[in-house]
Amino acid sequence: MCGIAGMFHFNADEAVNPELLAGMVAMIRHRGPDEAGIWMDEKVGLGSARLSIIDLETGQQPIHNEDKSVWVVFNGEIFNYKELRRRLLAQGHRFYTQADTEVIVHLYEQEGDAFLEHLNGQFAIALWDTVRQRLLLARDRMGIRPLFYVEAEGRLRFASEVKSLFLDETIKRQINLHALDQIFTYWVTLPPETIFAGVSQLPPGHYLIADRHGVTTRPYWHLRFPVEGEAPARTEAECIEQLRELVIDSTRLQLQADVPVGVYLSGGIDSSVVASVVKHYSDNPLTTFSVRFTNDFYDESPYQRLMVDYLGANHQAVDCSSEDIGRVFPQVIWHTETPVLRTAPAPLFLLSRLVRDSGVKVVLSGEGGDEAFLGYDLFKETKLRRYWAQHPNTRRTVLFQRLYPYLTLAQVQSPEYLKAFFGAGMMDVDEPHYSHIPTWSNTAKTKKFFADEVKAALNGYDAIAAFKATLPADFHRWHYLSRAQYIDMKMLLAGYLLASQGDRQAMAHSVEGRFPFLDHRVIELAAAMPPTVKLQAMREKSVLKKAFADIVPLSIRERPKQAYRAPNIESFFANGQPLDYVADVLSPSRLKEAGCFNPAFVQKLVQKFQQKGKVMGEVDNMAMVGILSLQLVYHHFIASRPRLSSRPSTCQNIKTWDFRQSAAAERQVQEFSFIAGD
Repeated sequence: MCGIAGMFHFNADEAVNPELLAGMVAMIRHRGPDEAGIWMDEKVGLGSARLSIIDLETGQQPIHNEDKSVWVVFNGEIFNYKELRRRLLAQGHRFYTQADTEVIVHLYEQEGDAFLEHLNGQFAIALWDTVRQRLLLARDRMGIRPLFYVEAEGRLRFASEVKSLFLDETIKRQINLHALDQIFTYWVTLPPETIFAGVSQLPPGHYLIADRHGVTTRPYWHLRFPVEGEAPARTEAECIEQLRELVIDSTRLQLQADVPVGVYLSGGIDSSVVASVVKHYSDNPLTTFSVRFTNDFYDESPYQRLMVDYLGANHQAVDCSSEDIGRVFPQVIWHTETPVLRTAPAPLFLLSRLVRDSGVKVVLSGEGGDEAFLGYDLFKETKLRRYWAQHPNTRRTVLFQRLYPYLTLAQVQSPEYLKAFFGAGMMDVDEPHYSHIPTWSNTAKTKKFFADEVKAALNGYDAIAAFKATLPADFHRWHYLSRAQYIDMKMLLAGYLLASQGDRQAMAHSVEGRFPFLDHRVIELAAAMPPTVKLQAMREKSVLKKAFADIVPLSIRERPKQAYRAPNIESFFANGQPLDYVADVLSPSRLKEAGCFNPAFVQKLVQKFQQKGKVMGEVDNMAMVGILSLQLVYHHFIASRPRLSSRPSTCQNIKTWDFRQSAAAERQVQEFSFIAGD
């Protein structure tokens, strides 16, 4: 695991700037504080800040092949590298390290661009072919690891985080209004767009080729589901057996490390399965980590303790209050580099700090189980809404109260209100986003806070139409629950859960997250299963619960579903007054400077909270978090360019910095340390 950065100049007359490249790597050394390295020739530069996990002694990057004609920097892990290494050795390749990274260069030599299809892992890769004079960038199938780039004026810059790109003063920094509209519709941006105009993200399951002809992106993997009505390829018993085998195998593979490995334990079925597999099917000591909320409404610690006692785990937890969230939120947004509509990333920021302080570099997580096995209440809601559409005179709003016990509105509003809320677009069963119409319609209400100039500039832009244009041709032939799964996997999972809540919060404290349920073999098996195997009546994740019934307690398998949530709007006030930084970035002058929101409307929102306290609706909560986080994005990355400081380095343990051409760059990086959130 690490952070990568680099550049490619299409114009051979312009040499790579080693000082800039050094700075780009230094900017993300929180992702890899153990070592750093750079390689460059006349028009390409590759840099890596390494978090040493496998082959601690000889795995320094960049890494090359036998004749140094192929160079690579790599963020992530290749979990099947031992198998690939054996195959490549038999084919005559020679290795000089024990690292998984070196497999990439030899596999590329052997398979060409098709090498990506052989990788089981989570990765962002930058590979330079000196013979073909071309750069290849690639991202893993599910989008676990990030990769951003800017192409302009004959140059390509790329990095694991946007803040590295903005060290290049030729790159413009401004808000992408289409992306802003997307976030305030479905929480994420549509790849390749990001919140910054001109900054692109490589989509999951894609690779990019840059050479003298320009830049092209291509997919190497597709998420697909069976055509509705086709005979299932497997019986339920076969699904259960194969799922168990694959999850055990993927967990074992992801335990590979030369450093301690822990497990996040939420108290839900997914993380409980992962922890139980580690306990029963490996020799690794079981160390678990959890978030405990001081507010019982959000807390799941009784279930966490139940699993800890059941497994005999060495357990640690971090206590999280609304005050804690408000305190760290500016740092959280420095790492997300994008607006969020929930404070949920903040407790995970605190949790990853606990993990790192405990001497653990790697944690396994149950992320992906909800999307793969129909775990979200949204899937049950979709089933009910379709039933309502077929039987419009049926009144069953009480079921929605049971589905969403954690939503205040679901408990205090009348059945008529709930029917209108959940009934949004209920008859539009042919809409591709039918499952998400209520959620997206509700989120879109936050756009009422947009400034008039933003509304005018958007000029009728339709985020839903933009989403529909990305759907595969056979999408309409899938079961309606498969369509809902696809949307959640491609949108919320990749764009938010694995990004703002996942990679960015873990790497803020140099912790690598791993996700056994996101092994592409598990995802492909889950996609091939009939929806009725995953959601039986209203029993979510049925196949997963049956597959691990012998090692997960009944009290966990049958507990009510509780979505992970955290205190929102109340986190930003103390004694009824906004925190100092909140008052600052939400002041009329700051709002006017950023130009995205109507200052008068925002002020009314603040006053509304001061009058009503914590009793605020979902739209107001999303609006407050979204507005505040956008203002922090503007403050961190546009009002003041991310920069390196000449203060003494906070990273004194860099062992190797091989510039190969520039001693000046080496001296420079030894002096640099970034100021997060400054």
